[in-house]
Amino acid sequence: MATDTVVRARIDAETKDQATEALAAMGLSISDYIRMALIRVARDKAVPFPVKVPNALTAETMRKSERGEEVHTAKDADDLFKQLDI
Repeated sequence: MATDTVVRARIDAETKDQATEALAAMGLSISDYIRMALIRVARDKAVPFPVKVPNALTAETMRKSERGEEVHTAKDADDLFKQLDI
């Protein structure tokens, strides 16, 4: 689908700055979010979805998991419970 239409919106600078920072933490730009939101509204006929920044512990755990660090495996639930001393 060609992206040849421009959408403009007026907003106060503080809100724009805060949104830009929050979206950057999610790897998105303002344009990315607006595009995603409008596609979702067009498709679902509803207000967009929530996207949240994970807290520090969750973010670090996700990074460790992506690196293969502190990843635990178990062959089944009983094995997991045994490893956890439950």
